[in-house]
Amino acid sequence: MENEGFSKEGSSSSDDELVDLTGTAQDLIDDVPYLDHGSTANHSNGSWAGNAGLLDLLEEGVPGVGTYDDFNTIDWVREKSKDRDRHREISRKKKQSVLALLFSLSDAFSGWLLMLLIGLMSGALAGGIDIAAHWLTDLKEGVCLNGFWFNHENCCWDSKETTFQERDKCPQWKSWAELMVGVTEGASAYVVNYLMYVSWALLFSFLAVILVRAFAPYACGSGIPEIKTILSGFIIRGYLGKWTLVIKTITLVLAVSSGLSLGKEGPLVHVACCCANILCHLFTKYRKNEAKRREVLSAASAVGVSVAFGAPIGGVLFSLEEVSYYFPLKTLWRSFFAALVAAFTLRSINPFGNSRLVLFYVEFHTPWHFLELFPFVLLGIFGGLWGALFIRANIAWCRRRKTSRLGHYPVLEVLVVALATALLAFPNEYTRMSGSELISELFNDCSLLDSSKLCDYLPLSKVGDKGANFSQSSNGLADRPAGPGVYAAIWQLALALVFKMFITVVTFGMKVPSGLFIPSMAVGAIAGRLLGIGMEQLAYYHHDWPMFKSWCSPGADCITPGLYAMLGAAACLGGVTRMTVSLVVIMFELTGGLEYIVPLMAATMTSKWVADALGREGIYEAHIRLNGYPFLETKEEFEHKTLAMDVMRPRRSDPPLSVLTQDGMTVEEVEAMISDTSYSGFPVVVSNESQRLVGFVLRRDLVISIDNARRCQEGIVGASHILFTDHSPSQPLGGPPPLNLRSILDLSPLAVTDHTPMEITVDIFRKLGLRQCLVTQNGRLLGIITKKDILKHMAQMANRDPDSILFN
Repeated sequence: MENEGFSKEGSSSSDDELVDLTGTAQDLIDDVPYLDHGSTANHSNGSWAGNAGLLDLLEEGVPGVGTYDDFNTIDWVREKSKDRDRHREISRKKKQSVLALLFSLSDAFSGWLLMLLIGLMSGALAGGIDIAAHWLTDLKEGVCLNGFWFNHENCCWDSKETTFQERDKCPQWKSWAELMVGVTEGASAYVVNYLMYVSWALLFSFLAVILVRAFAPYACGSGIPEIKTILSGFIIRGYLGKWTLVIKTITLVLAVSSGLSLGKEGPLVHVACCCANILCHLFTKYRKNEAKRREVLSAASAVGVSVAFGAPIGGVLFSLEEVSYYFPLKTLWRSFFAALVAAFTLRSINPFGNSRLVLFYVEFHTPWHFLELFPFVLLGIFGGLWGALFIRANIAWCRRRKTSRLGHYPVLEVLVVALATALLAFPNEYTRMSGSELISELFNDCSLLDSSKLCDYLPLSKVGDKGANFSQSSNGLADRPAGPGVYAAIWQLALALVFKMFITVVTFGMKVPSGLFIPSMAVGAIAGRLLGIGMEQLAYYHHDWPMFKSWCSPGADCITPGLYAMLGAAACLGGVTRMTVSLVVIMFELTGGLEYIVPLMAATMTSKWVADALGREGIYEAHIRLNGYPFLETKEEFEHKTLAMDVMRPRRSDPPLSVLTQDGMTVEEVEAMISDTSYSGFPVVVSNESQRLVGFVLRRDLVISIDNARRCQEGIVGASHILFTDHSPSQPLGGPPPLNLRSILDLSPLAVTDHTPMEITVDIFRKLGLRQCLVTQNGRLLGIITKKDILKHMAQMANRDPDSILFN
């Protein structure tokens, strides 16, 4: 009987189906080795003395017992129990000697030391990524004569031949047209710059996809859906390995520099988690305990957001709200410390030369008015609508990619999208610039010396009588009528909005590192800036309307379009990801002003309500479901009235459940059952007749223990009896010695009765992180419910295809 409640061990197709990647092996040993290679297997326990000579696996310490196969779920209960036992042993020994006391202190300090190393390593990598991406982005437009490694801004820093209005123009920086044809303007210069821009974009995108495909297929995408799945207890060997870290760091720079509609903020979470996983190998208690390692990965997720947005507190809240499955109070403190160290490291590197952690840091000084909540809520509605529509469109496109021939040509797909993006982006200056630069431009609060088109307002001296009473307010520039530059920018931004909304749908999910934070924020920032300009002009020309008269007097700086852009960015990002508290704190840390907390909360909550009304899933949950990852969402409520007996296996038409007896099976019989089935574990009962439950044993532990006993113990043959009891039953004189495997038996498997409501069973799986749960009736074993059975049942109740669960 092939019980579908168990996942198959060592399935060669599971790896490819999990990430839709083929042809490249991962460096699995680098992630976490199953075996301690320093230990030896060639040790003997001496000769057998009658029935007393039983192999004690607990004392032998069989390498590999207690570890997990790839694409399996960890046993949270067992891992936490192992950690408690380790703590008790350390506490007991520290009173016996000074050396043991020092070891106890080092063990307690190791967690903080690990957080320090993760923060330093992640901050340094993030700074390098920022600097390299800025340089390669500018390389598409020209080169610095003082040194090709300087970006545009660094090249012109020391120049004495620039003006404030044209500070980006200096003789040291040459466009490609100047170098090739010797002219800076005209049709020939435009064509040369256009061709070079497209060529560099194609080269960067080609290198990115080739490196990912050849060396580390797991380096593609955002990484956050997989991180969420791993933090829930799932194992994906190699996903957080050293090759993935190296390739993701390099290709992230190339992908961002190519001009594709993607960001680096999401992949930085993956990069930080890779750093954490690699550094965990330096500390035994994290290397050998999967649950403890996931606490570290939760802290690393906070570090990733901290270096992405310069928001340590927002990073901690992001980890707590969005990605973590198990987040104890101790992890909260350590996450905060690691995020602080990472932000300090990035600030020390100063990648943007502005003493800020992000390119689009901004400060607003104009207070907002209560009546502005109406346009703020409108931005929230837009963000929710965009978020819901984007998720549906992107999931439909990704599903088409997985089920059609399109998915067989990832390199060609990336090149075609990069070519289309470059061809359409270059003519519009707002799509030509990088996503971070665009957001910085849209967030900008105009001053008198700004040369941007968005700040091209008519001077007050040219306004005429209508503007005669206007003067510069103490908080900023008075509202002024828009000039030709603003009107030109409005049309360009409108075209950029349509372009960004479309191209992001097909870009997110390609086989290159791709984050969604920056593209989503760019869409919202464009919409917000357009609305802000509209409100500003409305307030200027109709300041005597009742809605403006009470708070917008002539000569005042009433409306700040940059604030609308910031709120639009938050609304769209919230609509796509369904973040709330962490998003508000991240945006607050970006602006440094407490005054805008209420507008941010209003826009973010409105966005979430609207998006939830059109679809309950955020983009990361939608991709988890699309890929069939075994993730049990903690935010969903199970509202169906079904019982455990309705979900358990075997069903009535199925063969009986495969079980082991505690003392009645030989090694040969157990090996035959293992080879004939693909289950990940077996219940152990008193006898086939009574079916009284004794415990549960994992397939992997069973295989390793038997193989080890055959190698190391004399006399263990196929006819040897396997025992799961303390006492040894009488053995025939001259027969082979028995093999006692009680040490690998879980004597306290979680069990429910057949009439337990499924809503309680689902809660047990969620809160305890179970792999499986046994079903009994009056102490007799009836069946088993696995995590996969739960997910299939929930999909069936939601009218979805239950076969889409797990490696679809």
